[in-house]
Amino acid sequence: MRTAAPADPGTRAENARVPGRALLGGTRRLPPPLALALGVVLVLVVCLLSLALGSRANDLPQVLAALGGRGEERMALIIDERALRTVVGLAVGAALAVSGQLIQGLTRNPLGEPGLLGVTSGASFAIVVVTALAGSVSGGTAAIAAIPGALAAVALVHLVARPAGTGSVVPLVLAGAVVTAVLGAVVQGLILQMPAVFDSYRYWVVGSLTGADLGTLTTVAPVLLAGLVLAITVAPALNTLALGDDVAISLGSPVRLVRGAGLAAAALLAAAATAAAGPIAFVGLAVPHLVRGIVGADHRWQLPMNLLLGAALLVASDVVARVIVRPEELMVGVVTAFVGAPFLLLAVRRGAVTDR
Repeated sequence: MRTAAPADPGTRAENARVPGRALLGGTRRLPPPLALALGVVLVLVVCLLSLALGSRANDLPQVLAALGGRGEERMALIIDERALRTVVGLAVGAALAVSGQLIQGLTRNPLGEPGLLGVTSGASFAIVVVTALAGSVSGGTAAIAAIPGALAAVALVHLVARPAGTGSVVPLVLAGAVVTAVLGAVVQGLILQMPAVFDSYRYWVVGSLTGADLGTLTTVAPVLLAGLVLAITVAPALNTLALGDDVAISLGSPVRLVRGAGLAAAALLAAAATAAAGPIAFVGLAVPHLVRGIVGADHRWQLPMNLLLGAALLVASDVVARVIVRPEELMVGVVTAFVGAPFLLLAVRRGAVTDR
């Protein structure tokens, strides 16, 4: 008697409820390769818009001429500055989206996002302490301070949760909430005691690409690349983990190793993104839901799609932030909050956010 071969974990996970799909009418709309191709096109379009639009608009021929070294020197300088800002925006958006995917997949929590691990609070604490000691921080200096702070907070969350020894993600989530609350209270206390620190901190805490420079990019790039490589390695195993720990163990998956490596990847990506641009809200929460609605539950397809849509969303939000109150500009964190909050409400109303 012949028995059917066991289904691929990605296929079996696909048969489970996919929270993000409810936002798109409950069915897969595009084959994943086509979705990725369209995602690449979308990223290219928003990059051109980012180069062309700012305190003043530039025609596309001017932008292309400047990129080719044939434009005016002043225009070339503007485009170079915008190009660096665009690259940082792409990296930050992609990192936040993939970090959100990993956290939601590992914790099976549809409301999981990078701040769940204490990354934001740890980076904020480090920025405030360094600002209090040095007077002000910006660019690469802020990144150098924020990355160790963020990673130290994640390590503290892990140490607090570890004694539970249950293998459940609940202690981790609770530990993250406790560490975030404590560090947040310390930050607020320091700000109240030293009002001068507030002026520097208040711009960083909203989230912005305004201060992005080459020093910032070179500081966060190694951390971001390490997190991305680890995420790519872990992604296929998340399909098995989505079936539940007991099933994953029966299929031979090293659950503890996968969860530990995945959380490390999420922490590295979120720390790099937060160090580069501050704590930008909703990208890590909203984009993974949208991606699941487009390509399904298979994490092997989700990861590259999260890279593309996260990058596109953040750069597009930055473009809006630059032009909506021209010649001034908003912080990109304000725009992502205005975009992400209605998205989350829509997800809740359409049943896309569940506990499964």
